[in-house]
Amino acid sequence: MNVTSRQMTAPGVVAGQWWRRLPDGRLQCDLCPRRCKLHPEQRGFCFVRQNLGGQIALTTYGRSSGFCIDPIEKKPLNHFHPGTSALSFGTAGCNLGCRFCQNWDISKAREFDRLAAAVTPETIAAAARRLGCRSVAFTYNDPVIFAEYAIDVAQACHALGLATVAVTAGYISAEARPEFYRHMDAANVDLKGFSEDFYHRNCSGELAPVLATLEYLRQQTNVWLEVTTLLIPGENDATAELEKAADWFAANLGPDVPWHFTAFHPDYKMLDKPATAPATLALARQIARAHGLRYVYTGNIHDPDGSSTWCPGCGERLVTRDWYLLGEWKLEGNRCAACGFEIAGHFDASPGNWGNRRQPVRLN
Repeated sequence: MNVTSRQMTAPGVVAGQWWRRLPDGRLQCDLCPRRCKLHPEQRGFCFVRQNLGGQIALTTYGRSSGFCIDPIEKKPLNHFHPGTSALSFGTAGCNLGCRFCQNWDISKAREFDRLAAAVTPETIAAAARRLGCRSVAFTYNDPVIFAEYAIDVAQACHALGLATVAVTAGYISAEARPEFYRHMDAANVDLKGFSEDFYHRNCSGELAPVLATLEYLRQQTNVWLEVTTLLIPGENDATAELEKAADWFAANLGPDVPWHFTAFHPDYKMLDKPATAPATLALARQIARAHGLRYVYTGNIHDPDGSSTWCPGCGERLVTRDWYLLGEWKLEGNRCAACGFEIAGHFDASPGNWGNRRQPVRLN
């Protein structure tokens, strides 16, 4: 579908894809594994998809919760044009119900008044290029629920030579995966835990569809993939669970997909848990590396060793990171300058110089 061919029937409202009519007259949304079955006017779990006028509609097309220029490492993506900037935005709503959501004010929003005025895909792409961004990132809330808008923005970005990044929980149906990810150049997928019990109790979702998305991205696409797991004390940080997750990761995603272990901070509906101890992140990184994973990172804490990129061939520190600030750079293209080992990812001749700035911008 061309960017200009989608017609709004009301402000922010466009016809949705991936749905079917049920024998009882309800409409079933097939965008994500929830398969919400909606009566007229009823909204899905994500709140932004609705049964309107006899079809499923996306009700936040063109509506953003705000734009920011972020370092690409904040997504986090450490192997996708390091040091460059990404024009980042989200909308409202989410198709998971995580009790520990770190962006709950956006993902759980039910008030559309907080969203900015409509911004066209072409406007976003032009602004990103004008502002010197290497990519546009769909983040803050999950782009799966505003897939039509994300796809159109991605098409406009590609027309101007910009890359696109999906920061997502990977909670998407098998039918929608190919069309959505066909327009993405990179993705960071949240693997929130490694048990169905964790997903059921803490996310109101299921683990299996997320694993299927990860396998699909790694085995059937050219999308650059990195994975993030937020470690929550007493919930998903047990050694046995980490060992099991690392074993699956190595067997199904291979040694070259970067894995970020990040520290939890009490938020939203999970205020009774303490922040993650640095030792827990270090142990998780150690376990993953012991399973043969080459690029394992720690995040949300100050850990230059755990956030830097090391050569799997000779052990040289190739990219030094202090939070999101890049330091020493010992890459020649995508190879270790010391031993020539090929480092997986997308690397430019030299790193970007955006640094650790976060710059809010207004597009209209």
